[in-house]
Amino acid sequence: MRKIPYQVVIVGGGISGLATAYALTEESATTQTPVQCTVVEREPRWGGKILTHVTDNYLIEGGPDSFLTSKPWALELCRTLGLQDQLISTNPQHNQTFSFCRGALRELPQGLLAFRPRRVDTLVSSGLLTWGGMLRMAAERFWPKQNPRPSDESLGEFFRRRFGTEAFEYLIEPLVAGIYAGDADELSIESTFPRFRELEREHGSVIKGMRKALASAPPASSSSGAATTMFMSLRGGLSELIQALVEALRKRGVGLMAGVGCLEIQSPTLESGEFQVMLENGNRLPADAVVLATPAYQTARLLRAIRPETASLLDGIPYASTATISMAYPAESIASQIRGFGFVVPRKEQRSLLAATWTSLKWPDRSRAGETLIRGYIGGRGRETIVEQDDRTLVKCVRAELLSMVGISAAPTYTEVHRWRQGMPQYVLGHADRLAKVQEQLAHLPGLYVTGAGLYGIGIPDCIREGTKVGKQLLQDYAANHGIKNSGSTESGGRGQIG
Repeated sequence: MRKIPYQVVIVGGGISGLATAYALTEESATTQTPVQCTVVEREPRWGGKILTHVTDNYLIEGGPDSFLTSKPWALELCRTLGLQDQLISTNPQHNQTFSFCRGALRELPQGLLAFRPRRVDTLVSSGLLTWGGMLRMAAERFWPKQNPRPSDESLGEFFRRRFGTEAFEYLIEPLVAGIYAGDADELSIESTFPRFRELEREHGSVIKGMRKALASAPPASSSSGAATTMFMSLRGGLSELIQALVEALRKRGVGLMAGVGCLEIQSPTLESGEFQVMLENGNRLPADAVVLATPAYQTARLLRAIRPETASLLDGIPYASTATISMAYPAESIASQIRGFGFVVPRKEQRSLLAATWTSLKWPDRSRAGETLIRGYIGGRGRETIVEQDDRTLVKCVRAELLSMVGISAAPTYTEVHRWRQGMPQYVLGHADRLAKVQEQLAHLPGLYVTGAGLYGIGIPDCIREGTKVGKQLLQDYAANHGIKNSGSTESGGRGQIG
């Protein structure tokens, strides 16, 4: 006879694992299916790379500082959890972003990634591109599409082919590849920005296709009536989202075990019919279904004994290491040297600094009056060795870069370093084929699911979307396997046992 309730263990307490648990409890209530869910997290805190440190004077994000609103899943979850009053937009008074190019900060046109810049004069006057580079970029509308089209193509290959080398190196590369802290000549366009290839295929031009899509799109609206910007955050930092999720799960009876790692997963046997989740503290958790919401290399370790071929595939997903260095200054000591939200640095410049954010100008209430908070971003694919230096060396490095690039010579009054070793998955060429093989192999072991940033999206909204799919898929599969009529959601994860 079937045990009630349905027992699910989720390994990994970052945003992916917590979103999976939340969606599972939602689906459980909708379908009236009793579920016993346990989330296990190796670290003593929840949230993974979402880490907010609040001091008497500063609010510092050690990991991401915002989420993208064009992908609605994070914004929707914040509102569902009752955080709508805590949502904050970027500061409209400083809505500029720059690129360090040929020895100076040069303004990037707003709307650039939509290929509909609102200030074309900015592109002309900033000096980012030569006249030849601008003409080549504009010629993309008339450039022939590639036939036959390869199954995959690197970001570098695609954007050089469509927009020319200069536009790629100084405009596109620091924006799109910088999201992944990766090398654009390794990253897959199919797995990072597939929409651009679709626009080329459907319209013969990215610019033409994007403009048609924007012209036909309905006006943006907000269910709460509050204005949204491209990036948003929470007044008390992104950890407010994690705290709200944890509190909601606790109220719903989800078991939350932080500070204990998972040693291995044992497959169901004929005798028990259950997975066994072996923990580092010696405990054993029986489970009808297991979700691994861990980095791909950790998921590979846990699968190696029961699915070695799948483990090898997941082990092949490379990761890059990065670090954020936050520094506070007396506002008057640097006020004349900073404007806008910050700047990015093209790989072509061969600098240690990947980007810098003027945190106090971008977000409200990140520092006390009279203080300015700055955050530098270093490391990335092929440049990870610097992350292994001690804190003092990293601060010295970022200070030297800021002095060289924008002339900040003042000494910071406060510094804070956060390292993310193997923190950024790289969706290199062949990533989609790799995941298809993982999905195919996991289909032979019902009840085992994987999700997380290493698979279908590194951003917070992507992790929430994929975790939500898996949370719903768990109970849909349970209903299908046990002849239960599902009266709830009919949405399918669409990827079997991977999300």
